[in-house]
Amino acid sequence: MSSAPQQHRVYLDNNATTRVDPAVFKAMEPYLKEEYGNPSSLHQFGIEVRAGLKHALDQIYAAINADDDDDVIAVGCATEANNTVLKSIYFDFIRTGKRTQIVTTKLEHPSISQTCEFLETLGAKVVYLAPNSDGVITADAVRQVVSDNTALVSVMWANNETGLINHVADICEVAHSVGALFHTDAVQAMGKTHVDMRVCKADYLTFSAHKFHGPKGVGALYVRKGAPLVPLLHGGEQMGGRRAGTLNVAYIVGMGVAIEQACGADMDAHLERIRRLRDKLEDELVRIPGVFVIGDRKDRTPNTIFASFRGVEGEALLWDLNRAGIAASTGSACASESLEANPTITAMSIDTELSHTGIRYILSRFTTEEDIAAAARATVLAVDRLRKISGIH
Repeated sequence: MSSAPQQHRVYLDNNATTRVDPAVFKAMEPYLKEEYGNPSSLHQFGIEVRAGLKHALDQIYAAINADDDDDVIAVGCATEANNTVLKSIYFDFIRTGKRTQIVTTKLEHPSISQTCEFLETLGAKVVYLAPNSDGVITADAVRQVVSDNTALVSVMWANNETGLINHVADICEVAHSVGALFHTDAVQAMGKTHVDMRVCKADYLTFSAHKFHGPKGVGALYVRKGAPLVPLLHGGEQMGGRRAGTLNVAYIVGMGVAIEQACGADMDAHLERIRRLRDKLEDELVRIPGVFVIGDRKDRTPNTIFASFRGVEGEALLWDLNRAGIAASTGSACASESLEANPTITAMSIDTELSHTGIRYILSRFTTEEDIAAAARATVLAVDRLRKISGIH
């Protein structure tokens, strides 16, 4: 008796996490098996792993074009890095009364927005900027709210749901014009647009390796020379005393390989291929009546589509897609338990109905033509089925 053909599974949730590249896993493996020493140890086991650790940090510096005098701190994830920056600003500026305002946006990841809400309970004054009708934060909008009381401006480089890219270099200049520090959460920018710390003069930049085919559980915090930083974690001299805790050498090595592949010589070729596939899927989706795609293609990261289907609840469509083997999402994975209106769509002042109907299709360099065809076909069938049930034709 022959078995039923295996369903073709398609992963289109690559802003939530990505598969580990085989080359990344291969580079990590020796540090999980043979070269497992603690790099802080003085014996040979510790000494042996330091070369791999240094090489990985060098790969990160090169990928973001950081100056040798700047600092790159390995952390557990971008959530930790974002908390480190915001709470450092609290202890260094707000708690001391030097400056008490933080300027951020309504589009930020919860590791920014919820941390800011917590700091408000401790006396911080936080301004949450809404995006303009194009879904982005402008330098002019920031200019209108900053003052000599602003300690930090924190604006994400690229939005995790829409893929829309903010002009962070211009916003950084506005922050510096009033003596404020500037931070950007670059989690969704790494490997999807060029991140150059000699062009963008941000004081702090944060990212996670698992967003660009590295392992989960490791990320980095970039700190420009001269920018203050109060450690979040105390109890060790690792990372120059700026982040205590035994270094996860295998994962840092994996992050180094992943960022070199994502931001290296082949970056533009990879992005052009991803963009072509993204546009092909988007062309199929917009043929469905009542579909609204957020943001102009040229203003988005090349892997991202955020589409709303009028009259179709996002969760219901997601369920149908999942049954068809298509993994997409209704928004940020870190807020996926919430059934409230999508905060990004709400912040953009788009039709309230559409804030409940958004689906995020996110490609990677491992996405294939077959994946795109399957996702388009499954979406057409699901939307048709769900609209018939609700009496919409």
